[in-house]
Amino acid sequence: MSDAAALQSGKDHHDENFPVASFLIAPRHRPPVLAFYRFARFADDIADNAAAPAEEKLRLLEEMRASLVGDSTASPEAVALRAVQIEHGLPDQHALDLLEAFRRDVTKLRYRDWDELIDYCRYSAMPVGRFVLDVHGESRDTWPANDALCAALQIINHLQDCAKDYRDLDRVYVPEDALAAENLSVTALSDKAASTPLKRVLAGLAARNAGLLAQSHPFAGQIQDSRLALEVDLIQTLAEDLNAMLKNRDPLSENVHHSKMDVAALFMKRLPGFALSRMMRRK
Repeated sequence: MSDAAALQSGKDHHDENFPVASFLIAPRHRPPVLAFYRFARFADDIADNAAAPAEEKLRLLEEMRASLVGDSTASPEAVALRAVQIEHGLPDQHALDLLEAFRRDVTKLRYRDWDELIDYCRYSAMPVGRFVLDVHGESRDTWPANDALCAALQIINHLQDCAKDYRDLDRVYVPEDALAAENLSVTALSDKAASTPLKRVLAGLAARNAGLLAQSHPFAGQIQDSRLALEVDLIQTLAEDLNAMLKNRDPLSENVHHSKMDVAALFMKRLPGFALSRMMRRK
C-alpha cells in the first residue's frame, strides 16, 4: 500500500451529498466523470487526514500533480485521469485547480470574509462542474451558472460540517468577519449546540448562499444534454432544500442532511416540472 493509499477514507461516489455520475448521466460519459471523481476523492482524503503531517500531505499532492501532467507515474489516480483526458481531448486545468484547493486545505485554516471563501470555491468546487460540462461538450457560456451552483454546494457542505472541520482539522470556513460581527471566535464551533449569535451567523451565510442558488437557477435550462440537465436540476433542487434547512436548523446539534428517501421524494416531486420545462424549451 502506498503512503497516499494509507490516508484514504474509503468513501466513494455513493457517499456524497449530491449525485456524482449517477444513472442519470449517459453511460458513455460516466467513465471520465468517475476518473475525475476518484482523483478528487484521493486528493481530498490526503488533505483531510487528521493524522498526517502537513509536509507529507503537500508531498503527496505534488506527486499527484506531477503524475497528472506526465512528469511521474507515482499516482495511479492521476495517471488514470491523464489517460482519460488525452482520450477525450480534455484539459488538465480543472484537475490542477482542484489540487490548488487541496493545498490550501493543508496550509490555510481560516477565511477572512465571503470574498476569500468564494475565491477558495473557485478552485475547490467550480472546476468539478466545468469538467463535467466539458465531458458533455457543453458551451462554456454555462460556466457562470455552473460556478454559482458549485460554490453554493461547497458552502452548504462547509455549513453542514462546520463543527467537525473545526474539531478534527482546526479548519474553519465560516468567515472571520461574520463571527466577529456577533462578537464570536471560532471556539463557538466547539459547543454541542450553536448559541443564538452563532445561529444568526450560520443562517446569515445560508441567506447569502441563497443568492448564489438564485444565480444558478437557470443552469439546467442552459444545458443541451437532457440527462445532464436532469441531474443538474435535481442537484439544484437538493441544494435549495438543504440551504433552506440551514437557515432554520442548527448544524452543531441537528441533522441537516438528506436521506436517500428524501432525495427520491424530491426527485419525484420535481420530475414533472423538469419534463415540462424541456418540452417548452423545444418549442
